[in-house]
Amino acid sequence: MRFYLTTHKRHWLRLTDKPLFLKSEHFDRAVKWDEARGPYAVDSGGFMELKDKGTWTRPPRQYVDDLRRIWEHVGPYDWAAPQDWMCEEAIIEGGWFGGQYFVGTHLSVAEHQRRTVANFLELRSLAPDLRIAPVLQGREVDDYERCVELYEKAGVDLRAEPIVGLGSVCRLQSTREGAAIVTAMAAHGFRLHGFGFKTLGLERVGHLLASADSAAWSSHARRRPALPGHTHKNCANCIDYAMRWRTRVLDSIPTWHPTPP
Repeated sequence: MRFYLTTHKRHWLRLTDKPLFLKSEHFDRAVKWDEARGPYAVDSGGFMELKDKGTWTRPPRQYVDDLRRIWEHVGPYDWAAPQDWMCEEAIIEGGWFGGQYFVGTHLSVAEHQRRTVANFLELRSLAPDLRIAPVLQGREVDDYERCVELYEKAGVDLRAEPIVGLGSVCRLQSTREGAAIVTAMAAHGFRLHGFGFKTLGLERVGHLLASADSAAWSSHARRRPALPGHTHKNCANCIDYAMRWRTRVLDSIPTWHPTPP
């Protein structure tokens, strides 16, 4: 199990050999490039893209060019997410959720799944060398099973993929529904990555995941005083806090015995 710390601080790549998870957009304006000391993966930033715009505005070819530039300057990444289409109610229906406004795509779950698979196929065709991972999307177990079928019909053997992302489970991860989705997809023999997993979700299904990422350390730090000796108001952007939080999370999961990356 590889646990990535999600951060927008790309210079952390030169500061730690622990796995990091960064959005591709965080490299868009890079002038000075930091070579990665340890493993890292790249997120496409799909949640914010669809939340704020209701569609993808970055063409697949541009995204591939961005990924290639990151690969060449920072070093080979473990994998990169495609430009997938999340299936959460907020993303599809739009409106105010949790104090945030979502534009809404106003499409169906099935259409989001179709577009997710189509984008993966296009990206894989444009850049078969860039380790772009397929991602499963849906809301319920049956939805995810249908998404698996879409990949199979397209000739993609998900069991042979180094990693298969499990999308739209971030807000379900600690629930029975979320556990059922992870369990059903793991039963296929996929090496799953859980996007945005927190402690409760990892306690339930961490043993079924090949990897997971989380940015929860930052919101956790924002609600607490800075670490002793730290001069900032809080440690929401602090690598020391992030690393301590990571250790606490891993130590709190009794059924998970991580090995060094």
